[in-house]
Amino acid sequence: MLLILFIAFMLALIIGFDVGYSMILSAWLGVEYRGDAVDAAMMPLSMIAGVDTYALVQVPLFILAGELMNRGGLTLRLIDWAQAIVGRVKGSLGHVSILTNLIMAGVSGSAVADAVATGKPLIPAMKREKYGDGFAGAVIAAGALLGPIIPPSIPMVVYAQLSSQSVVKLFMAGVMPGLLLAAGFMVVCSIVARVRNYPSRPPVPWRGKATATGRAGWALLMPVIIIGGIRFGLVTDTEAAAVAVIYALIVSLFIYRGLKFGELPKLLYESGRSTAVILFLLAAAGPFSWLVAESQVSQTVVETIQGWSTNPVVVLLIINAFLLLIGCIIEPLPAMIIFLPVLIPLGAELGIDPIQFGAVVVLNLMIGLMHPPIGLLLFVVSSVGKIRIAPVMWEILPFLAWALMVLGLTIVFPPITTWLPGQLH
Repeated sequence: MLLILFIAFMLALIIGFDVGYSMILSAWLGVEYRGDAVDAAMMPLSMIAGVDTYALVQVPLFILAGELMNRGGLTLRLIDWAQAIVGRVKGSLGHVSILTNLIMAGVSGSAVADAVATGKPLIPAMKREKYGDGFAGAVIAAGALLGPIIPPSIPMVVYAQLSSQSVVKLFMAGVMPGLLLAAGFMVVCSIVARVRNYPSRPPVPWRGKATATGRAGWALLMPVIIIGGIRFGLVTDTEAAAVAVIYALIVSLFIYRGLKFGELPKLLYESGRSTAVILFLLAAAGPFSWLVAESQVSQTVVETIQGWSTNPVVVLLIINAFLLLIGCIIEPLPAMIIFLPVLIPLGAELGIDPIQFGAVVVLNLMIGLMHPPIGLLLFVVSSVGKIRIAPVMWEILPFLAWALMVLGLTIVFPPITTWLPGQLH
């Protein structure tokens, strides 16, 4: 039955079906194959169960907060602030890209939204200052990768839903890997800028830095309110998402005034459409994952890998090698939904800390966003910046190498992902 399930799934993808419809079709064929052993009513029931949880309320809220931030002028003020802070560094626009995305990552949780928001102004600016097209796209893609790692993180919410783990602890698990990624990306920018003699900007005096900080103050406070509120228990993760929407709405409409009331219906529609894609995938995964569990493939995988090694570090390395291969073929979110129902029991069986396991898996699959040949961020920045994708794929390699090093560190040194969650009570 499991063979039929996966053959049907792959054939549907090859024909051109969407991932969600492919899972539904293959699950339906699996139910039909089992005949009277499975009630067909399990299909709609398991689909509803896949999205019938309070924790998923924060998915549309964080997406909406990110859209409000991008449309309301918060992003441009963050870019101006970052230029005032790091403008004098050689290759400063690369550093501005990473620093801006680091702040924005504390709001939206979406890599694609951050890539579009920062790519539109910064890629043309880098092209005007004679940065290579490929580097301009690559640095935006690398910076946008921080979005799903730094809390809040939509992929972490999805993982929490699939694994029944604490969303707040998973959020905190992403902080240190995200900061390591950002620091390494800035080092890469510095090295490339010195080798290629990219320009810097005139230094901004302290008065100018203070002015830029004041103008961007409301935008800079947003991630502090969200992450600080969650960390110190002032709000739950879902309440923090609601606070983010209200805060972004007030700042965008009444303080920065970058958003008009008439634009809200379109913005709500686009946020709803983005949410629908995620929730539909989760719903479609319900019957598919249930049939995979019924086939006891998880136990088979556990026994097979345990036959190779029972060392948690070795097992995590094996899992990550597999997921990196998958990330070259399938986009991260569908890959999470398809494979995590099999991999989560494996981590539990071997006694791997579930928070570390979640952070490592999410980080691994998010690396797929900038991994050639189908990394979604590569195509996004290519489209936004009107640049060829081949140079972007070449220039992304140093950033990809650092991301893989951070992934290795999170495997070998669990406290990178478990220390901060462990401070929560």
